[in-house]
This record gives sequence, structure tokens and C-alpha cells, in this order.
Amino acid sequence: MDTQIDEFYQDACKALLQLYRVFPRQSSVYVDELIGFQELDEFGLPHERHQRCLGTLLWLGDEGYLRHTGLIMHEALDQAVLTEKGLLRLTVRPSTTSLLDAGLPGDLYGRTLAQLLRDALRTGDDERLSALARLVFLPLPAPARDTV
Repeated sequence: MDTQIDEFYQDACKALLQLYRVFPRQSSVYVDELIGFQELDEFGLPHERHQRCLGTLLWLGDEGYLRHTGLIMHEALDQAVLTEKGLLRLTVRPSTTSLLDAGLPGDLYGRTLAQLLRDALRTGDDERLSALARLVFLPLPAPARDTV
């Protein structure tokens, strides 16, 4: 897979999990806490990796996974919190079928995406993290409705 996409998945999952840990409280999300300190370039501009991570955070907001009150310079999202959409994605328990379809072992069944993402980040399993992140960004199934 392309490096920027792997980085996107990693940055997005770290940010969402950071907000999940403090939910429902608002919190600032600093780029340096997600990817480590990056030196400014020769013109004093943020490193390209820093810009990609900040772009990921802004995308998460634009797509409705989180809300924030603005930027703290180019360093962080200010007062960010998970939206309902973001919270529901992290608390869903993927079905065995969706895990197998994503190329993941079915024995992960019964655990929330937040738990699975945390484990993938902790173990450094980038392939598993990417597969799980794709599940986070899939549309949620429509709720079953009774017909009368």
C-alpha cells in the first residue's frame, strides 16, 4: 500500500483512540503526540509528515468523526471531541464475516474496534491496523426496522 495511506490510517486511529479515552470530555489533539516531533524545513514551514498528519485530523473533522473549535497554530486541533459517528465506529463489534472479508482472523470477533485498534497499534502490526482502519471508515449498516 502507499506510504501516505498507511500513515493516514495510523494517524487517524491514534487520534480517534486518544479522543475515545477521554470521551465525552473535549481535548486538544497535538500532531507531535501522534507522530513525534518533526523538524521545520529550511523555510521554517512544518515538515511534510507533520502536514499530512494535520490534514488527517482536519479530514476526520470534515467527515464527521470528530468536532473541534479550531486549530492551535499548525500544531493541534483545539477542544476536539468524538462525534456520535466517531464513537459508534469505535464501539462497534465487527461480525466474523466482516473480519474475514477484511482479511482478519475470525477469532477477533466479540471485541470492539477500539480494542482491536489499540492492540494493533501496541504490537506494531501495520497490516492489521490498515485492515481495521478500513472497517472504521466503512458505512455503518442501516438499523433494522420493524414493519407493521
